[in-house]
Amino acid sequence: MKGGRHGESTRTPPAGLQASATATAYARRMGEFDLITRYFKRPAVRSPLGVGDDCALLAPAPGMQLAVSCDMLVEGRHFLSTVDPARLGHKALAVNLSDLAACGAKPLAFTLALALPGVDEPWLEGFSRGLFALADAHGCEVVGGDTTRGPLNICITVFGEVPAGAALLRSGARAGDDIWVSGTLGDARLALEAFRGTVALPAEAFESARARMEQPTPRVALGLALRGIASSAVDVSDGLIGDLGHILASSGVGATLDADAATALIAVEAPSLSTEILRTCALSGGDDYELVFTAAPSARDAVTQAGAGSATRVTRIGRIEAAAGLRIVDAAGAPVSQRFGSFDHFV
Repeated sequence: MKGGRHGESTRTPPAGLQASATATAYARRMGEFDLITRYFKRPAVRSPLGVGDDCALLAPAPGMQLAVSCDMLVEGRHFLSTVDPARLGHKALAVNLSDLAACGAKPLAFTLALALPGVDEPWLEGFSRGLFALADAHGCEVVGGDTTRGPLNICITVFGEVPAGAALLRSGARAGDDIWVSGTLGDARLALEAFRGTVALPAEAFESARARMEQPTPRVALGLALRGIASSAVDVSDGLIGDLGHILASSGVGATLDADAATALIAVEAPSLSTEILRTCALSGGDDYELVFTAAPSARDAVTQAGAGSATRVTRIGRIEAAAGLRIVDAAGAPVSQRFGSFDHFV
């Protein structure tokens, strides 16, 4: 990682990054490179140089391709200032590992670009602890990055490897394929709506939903297990409808989706909420970081075994069709008239 070279800002840290008097006093002495050394410098195995040079060097195994993805998290847009920093560190890397999972790639390393309003040691300790706990769980090491002063912004670029020609893509779905989804859907959106005050959840249900929003589980093991089985895949970051739409567009196909099968995957118990709200959360909620993927009907047993082998629930929720467009039906096969959207940063 490198220290930022740009102009310094004198902005006051937001509520989530207010430093104590002691931390503030120390921050006057702690420079950018001290910060990196204290909280983010670690020995690297896959990079001959490790952290500290102008570039990281990565050497994938023979016959492997690098899979690279980059995601940015901005305070107030992707997370609240009140989020626990350890959970934020986890999520910052999890959203990137989820992209590798959707590609069927094994994590190797990542870089971290971090803009901070100021040096808050307790916050940095929690953030780095959550970040590296998930990194260690997936054998993914930090090999570089950048730090600077500015509004809180976290940008991670992750590197993985996949055998040449074996990557899962969005473009492989074919008419007749089943549509599957991993894990649960909609809980993160329920937490967001509870924060907004548009729904009321019991305390235990809210904490469960909040954990799903703040600490998603990247389905890396499932993505690896689906290589050679799934015909296409994408991770659910902006909502099931929108992300499935990427597969349909890239593959030149349409689909029919069972809204009730998807809604049944909400893990949080919220019997007081209407069917319309639950369907919205499950189908267009976003922040799930599950995998939606397709596979031939002949591969149903293999998909089930891939789920069991990766300790991940997999559920069939629809089918790919030749006719363009997405048709949403209920459990009885009747069309659902409710309109669904997808998250867009600029809408």
